[in-house]
Amino acid sequence: MLAVDIQPMVTPLAITIALAVFTALIYMFNSNGLSNLQRLVARKPLAEDEIVSMRVYPIKSCRGFEVQSAKMLRTGLDMDRNWMFVTNSNGEFITIRTNSRMTLIRTGWDEETDSLTISIKDSDVKVTIPAHPTPEWLDANTNLRKVVIWSEETDGWEYKSAISQPFADLLDMDIRLVYKGPTRRILKGCATPERLGRTEATKFADMMPVLVGTMASVNELNERLRSQGEPELTIEHFRPNIILRGQQPWSEDNWKTLQISGENSILSMNVVCRCLRCQVPNVDPDTAEKHPRRPWNELMKYRRIDQGLKFKPSFGMLCAPKDEGMVKVGMKLSVMETTDNHFFISPMK
Repeated sequence: MLAVDIQPMVTPLAITIALAVFTALIYMFNSNGLSNLQRLVARKPLAEDEIVSMRVYPIKSCRGFEVQSAKMLRTGLDMDRNWMFVTNSNGEFITIRTNSRMTLIRTGWDEETDSLTISIKDSDVKVTIPAHPTPEWLDANTNLRKVVIWSEETDGWEYKSAISQPFADLLDMDIRLVYKGPTRRILKGCATPERLGRTEATKFADMMPVLVGTMASVNELNERLRSQGEPELTIEHFRPNIILRGQQPWSEDNWKTLQISGENSILSMNVVCRCLRCQVPNVDPDTAEKHPRRPWNELMKYRRIDQGLKFKPSFGMLCAPKDEGMVKVGMKLSVMETTDNHFFISPMK
């Protein structure tokens, strides 16, 4: 019998391949290994939806505007709730809840000049300020002062009284316009660092950085209103930032983690809690008239679903972004996790 001595053949190519595989394994299992591996092996979404519109509300409780794209920051959409009106005497914030005429104050953004325009419906009032004021501009044109929002002290850059005066006349109040100062408003309630697992903040939003709503849910509500002879509502009554088409009405109630598929990135958001509503949606955003019962009465019949605050109805979901990047109308939004354990804990104490 002929004996053949077969020697292992180790070529330079084989060595190169082995080193490449070894390097890839180190990359996947380094200190950030889990996230790297997850990005390479993407989880299958539980449901997929589409962003059909987006809205930014630069001044708290004033009317916002639609955008086709916006930068998602960890504090919310760019420019959203970066300003608010406060009482001149003690810096207390004011909202639609106590003065529905605030929605007659309109805002607009000029991309070319990067300026924010503030106006009043059916009037010649028009004030223009930088949409992204620099520290130098703020130092020269504003004063840093204490302001109060939901009994919490923070700070804001106060504009000169001449800028606020037309709006003070409209609301019949001595008020000042302020821009969020450097002190961070750390998220509370369901999004404390202990509950969320990281520390996040927002500007002048009531609770969380981003509110997501769906057309499917507002359409279902409108069907109920029509059956009672009531006029329909627009989703603007609920003041969401991101509006989805919606697969099934109210399927958002159990969302836990969302992903927005951008052009070159994936943006993740934690769904912190349901948005339990006051009677702000009763205010017509176009006329500032507050309806005595719509949609509050109808929502109270069947949307008191959160055991954390059973006397408030739910509409929309409040989110805390984990990533930053551009978001555009038409982008896909995926539901990555759901939960049956949403329990509202009020941050407004």
